Amino acid sequence: MSLDLPLIWAGVLAVAVLLYVLLDGFDLGVGILFPFARSPADRDVMMDAIAPVWDGNETWLVLGGGGLFAAFPGAYSVLAPALYDPLMIMLLALVLRGVAFEFRLRGRKRGKAFWTAAFAGGSLVATLAQGLVLGGFMQGFAVKGGVFAGGPLDWLSPYAVVVALGLVAGYALLGAGWLVLKSENELHGDARRWAWRAAMATAAFLLVVSIATLVVHPKVAERWGFSGGGFDFHQLAPLLPIPLLGLVGLGVTGAGLLRGDHRLPYIGAAIVFLSGYLGLAVSFLPYIVPYALTFREAASTDGALGLMLGGVVIMLPVILGYTVLVYRLFRGKVSADAGYH
Repeated sequence: MSLDLPLIWAGVLAVAVLLYVLLDGFDLGVGILFPFARSPADRDVMMDAIAPVWDGNETWLVLGGGGLFAAFPGAYSVLAPALYDPLMIMLLALVLRGVAFEFRLRGRKRGKAFWTAAFAGGSLVATLAQGLVLGGFMQGFAVKGGVFAGGPLDWLSPYAVVVALGLVAGYALLGAGWLVLKSENELHGDARRWAWRAAMATAAFLLVVSIATLVVHPKVAERWGFSGGGFDFHQLAPLLPIPLLGLVGLGVTGAGLLRGDHRLPYIGAAIVFLSGYLGLAVSFLPYIVPYALTFREAASTDGALGLMLGGVVIMLPVILGYTVLVYRLFRGKVSADAGYH
């Protein structure tokens, strides 16, 4: 029996993007929370909490972007010109953030203040850019004959802005959950307060974006049982576990914060993101460019996909093993004398 290579590659890319969001999402979230820290010492601890893992987390972005280019060139040829501006802003912000991470270590008083602002600003701008990419992707593009036929600013809309702000709230929740897990004393208490506020903001944006998506995308509304002004509960019923999973995630986060648990806030935030990710999959599959190109139409030849899959079979376990090893080695609380700063 021959392998369904386009489907396998779609799964590889889906896993890579999800892991990027869950892992790099929390360290971007820590950067977003940087301005709210009480002191430079607390910011040092916040950096120490992500120092061993932040660059490894971005490996999943490279795999996702490179995999899209190589495995689904038809989709890449549409998405790249359609989202060129926010993608470039995201990459430049990630570069600034990475430079700031290292230079803040050596900066004197003024220099350290500059690189602190650069790290926080780079984290926020990168997140907003990712949200604009997501919002632009979700609202769809003009495609004719498999080629992008829209304008350079089609991605910029009120809907995309709301999605971007929602992603900022979600990443802040992931970041606060990570700090609850890794920090102690006063910073730990601050992280709990940040998590409460971020959870409430995330819940509000999830509701607003969900309703807006049904309005902006009639085909998505139809998939979820809303069409022609009517409502089909039998069509919605099989999909109800997805939004319910999001509510469970928010409940787990809230329960963890109320009980003083150190792990549950981040776990709950991750469940919320998983729910949203599954919601996207249900809304758009099999389309890799919403309602314009399916993943099969956009895929490379089976020969190319098979050759690349051989490399992935070798490298993916290595990347996963390295990720697990690093998180295991650096588990536990981070104290003020952790040493990175």
